[in-house]
Order: sequence, then structure tokens, then C-alpha cells
Amino acid sequence: MLLGSQAAAAAPPVAVTFPGYETVRNIDDYATAEAYRAAVADPAFVMERVTYPSDGLEVYAYVYRPVAPTKRMPVIIFNRGSYTWPSFSAELVTMAHRLGQRGYLVFAPMYRGSGGAQGRDEMGGADLDDLFNLLPVVRSLTYADPDQLYLYGESRGGMMVYQALRDGFPARAAAVVGGFTDLETMLQEPRWAEAGASIWPELATDRAKIVDRRSAIHWAEKINIPVLLLHGARDRSVAPSHALDLAQRLSDLGKQFELHVVEGEGHVLSSRTEDRDKWVVDWFERHAEAPAKVAPQP
Repeated sequence: MLLGSQAAAAAPPVAVTFPGYETVRNIDDYATAEAYRAAVADPAFVMERVTYPSDGLEVYAYVYRPVAPTKRMPVIIFNRGSYTWPSFSAELVTMAHRLGQRGYLVFAPMYRGSGGAQGRDEMGGADLDDLFNLLPVVRSLTYADPDQLYLYGESRGGMMVYQALRDGFPARAAAVVGGFTDLETMLQEPRWAEAGASIWPELATDRAKIVDRRSAIHWAEKINIPVLLLHGARDRSVAPSHALDLAQRLSDLGKQFELHVVEGEGHVLSSRTEDRDKWVVDWFERHAEAPAKVAPQP
């Protein structure tokens, strides 16, 4: 249960009920049927949906935790991909189960406009506040260690992670899978040009501002904690050049990072999900003793 001030969550947590494996579209990108069913059936863990305030809105996040936590645990905040979702609990649970078995609490913001929440998802605009406003929820849990925070992002969520680091999120380390780093390059693709006009109605008048905010390649000097970059060599959703270009910029700046371009893999490293999560947790554990570095506010 959540403990602490009423400001940390607007309503009691609600246990998540998971759909059958065969009913979830593209679930095989995230888990095998065997791994999914094992995660869902494990009585040692529970996933809950919490409601919390953000900029005057009520928004949601998932929390994956032991049923009976006995100690303070490090926290991974996972930032999902894509735009609005009715739910992504099925896509999350197998990964969260692996992270939970390694001793981590997992938080995953849904972002405004998803799951029936209030507000409009700006895909890297004011919705970034929904990530920062999870911090009081984390701090309200007696079994969460707010001094051991890590950021994990996938695709769009990678862009959210980079922005959070730019704006001073108190993480010790971060990991990004298939994240885009240069929105202008993305918008040159016909499918993204069409999607962008829908996601950002003001794109025609505020293009430079929208692009700059969401493009880590423009402000890599503000990324001040160790970052693991993972990208599929055959990623057709976000070209590997996004990771390669950011890695070069981080190298030029003397930043601490690692880059792994995984041969034969696509956008979310679908056939290497266990390896992917192991690499991420190993990276976090390597940097567990390093102090969190908070970047200056822009």
C-alpha cells in the first residue's frame, strides 16, 4: 500500500488484471507466452495502477513490487514508447518481473491522456511533468529508496529520459533502447511527417521549438549521468544513426556512456529481451555507488 501524504496519490492503488497472452496485439515483441504467463502467475509480485496529481490533472502510473516488501529497494522508472495507450500493463509485466527478481521496484508513468487520464499527451512537452511528479509517489513508499533512482526508456520513452536528465532528474544512471535523438530527422520521413502534424498541431508555426525540446543531440552537454545506449542494427522505426550520432556527441563532450548496436535486432530488441534487461540492470549496478548528478535547470 502507499504510505505518506495524501498529496502523493489521489486515490488508493488498484491491482492490475492481465489479459490473455493471445489477446494482446504484438505481445510477442515483448515476451514469449511462457515468460508472460510465468510473470503474471508469480504470487510474489503485484502490479498496481496508482493515481497521482500532475499540473492539476489526475494521471496514472503502474507500480510493480513484491507483495510483501521487507526492505527499501532501488527504483527503476520505466518510460514506455509510442503515443497514447489505453493500457500497456501486458507489455510491461514480463520486463517488470525480471527487474523485480533482480531486486528493483518498477514505476511506469502512463502519461496524461492515456488510460482514460485527463489532459493531452504532447509527446515530450508538458507530459514530462508526469515523470517528475512521480517523485513524491516514490518518496511516499517506505520500501522505496529515493536515493537509488534509475531511468529506463524505450523509443519515445528514451526521448523522455533524455529530457529528464537535461532538466535535472535525480537519477544515478540511465538506459535507453531505440530512442530517437533528432526529431527533425524523424519528421523528414513521410509517416512521421503525417503523425507529427497530428501529435503537435502547432508544428507548422512552432517547428523549431518543438524539435529542439525533443532532440537530445541539440543539448547533449546537459546529460551528466552515465547512459547506456542500446539500439537494434535493423531498427526500421528509429534508425541506428540516432544512437550513433548521440554517442559521438557524448564522446566529444567527455561524457560517460556505452553504446551497443545489436546485430540482427529491430526496434525493441524483441528476440533479446532477457539480454536487454540484464544489460540494463548490470549497467545500473555498476553505477549504484556513484552520486546522482543533477543538471542545472534550463
